[in-house]
Amino acid sequence: MVIGRTGGCPDLQKAGEDARSPTRRSGVFAGRVEGDLQQARDLGVDRADRAGHARYTYRLRVSSTALALLLAEWDRCRWVWNQCVAASRAARQAGQECGPARLGKLLTGWRGEHDWLAAGASVPQQQIIRDFARSRTKALQDIKARLPMRQRTGMPRFKKKDLAVPTLNYTRRGFRLKDGRLHLAGGIALTVVWSRQLPAVPSSARVYRDSLGHWYASFVVPAQTEPLPATGRVIGIDWGVKETATTTSDTHDLPHPQYGRTAAAKLARYQKMMARRKPPRGQAASQGYRKAKQQTAKLHKKVARQRQDTARKWAKKVVRDHDVLAVEDFKPKFLAKSTMARKAADAAISVTKAELINMARKHGRDVRLVHPAHTTMDCARCGARTKHALPLSERTYVCTACGAVSPRDKNSAGVMLIRAGLNPAGVDRGRPDVPPGCRAA
Repeated sequence: MVIGRTGGCPDLQKAGEDARSPTRRSGVFAGRVEGDLQQARDLGVDRADRAGHARYTYRLRVSSTALALLLAEWDRCRWVWNQCVAASRAARQAGQECGPARLGKLLTGWRGEHDWLAAGASVPQQQIIRDFARSRTKALQDIKARLPMRQRTGMPRFKKKDLAVPTLNYTRRGFRLKDGRLHLAGGIALTVVWSRQLPAVPSSARVYRDSLGHWYASFVVPAQTEPLPATGRVIGIDWGVKETATTTSDTHDLPHPQYGRTAAAKLARYQKMMARRKPPRGQAASQGYRKAKQQTAKLHKKVARQRQDTARKWAKKVVRDHDVLAVEDFKPKFLAKSTMARKAADAAISVTKAELINMARKHGRDVRLVHPAHTTMDCARCGARTKHALPLSERTYVCTACGAVSPRDKNSAGVMLIRAGLNPAGVDRGRPDVPPGCRAA
């Protein structure tokens, strides 16, 4: 897959002129031609093949013995994490460094002092130290960059036993696959439900438990490309709330599925049951409370799976029918503090965008991420920009320069193509520009 990121929009007018130049009037866009490559470089698009890695997740059948061993291993790793948090805070107050090398030496001392800690495998404990160091480094980088508080990654906190989700990471020397079973360091043997074959030997494994109490194993393998036949078509994609995805092709628009709204009534009933049966502080929860909590988690999981399934099916359709995708590099996090927070969260834009990029990577398609600034103010036909931002209530875009009238989101999807350096003639129901004297009567 080829992924590119376009910058802002100072070169929008130039991109519009280049896309309609006589050298681009030879017909429908077909493949990655040299002209598009040069134009992408001019627009500042970083184009590089990124095969990367892929995760394959499988359900686990955990016996009572394996369950006890997994939970004991997680208790040790959680204790190591909390010790790292305490050591990090003390080092920060003293003005000392607290990197993974120092934490690794501390782990050696802890394992020598506590026999119960040394009884566990060292691989997951070393991995949780690496995870802690990575999280702490990111938080310190955000502080140094003086990012706003709402954009910062917080410093690592203590993991509480009742709230932390068990997660164990293993490198290649910490696990092995034998006779269809997963053997972890420490003598833990797990039965894997092989819903599909692993395409290659995994380099790492992650064993975790979800909110329903189900255990899964996630393997990291080198990503393999499954090329699809070339179609010679391009598409621009704009994200939104009214419709999750609006494209330059009418048949590939993704309407808002509203799975969360459909499940809202049942979810409210389960949450009321939990509120009525919530035990006092320090008292064990009743069976009715645990049952209502399980039903709530199951409903949340169902909605999440519905959103992911819809996103994957739509992404496969878009990737199968188009060679190049100009996608808005939209960050929907800010919508969480707006009046559209609930509907925006139900749209699952981030999940849909991630599935689209992953599907394009899998099938070797060209993805170009476009900066979203001023995409609703620019005209997809002539490149002119309105003087004022359009309010959300205005759903029709009218260009004062060329007189073009189109739906607001459709115009934004067309702007994605121009900024990505693609020929708009390659879109659905489009045609290349020709001189006025050559047009049909």
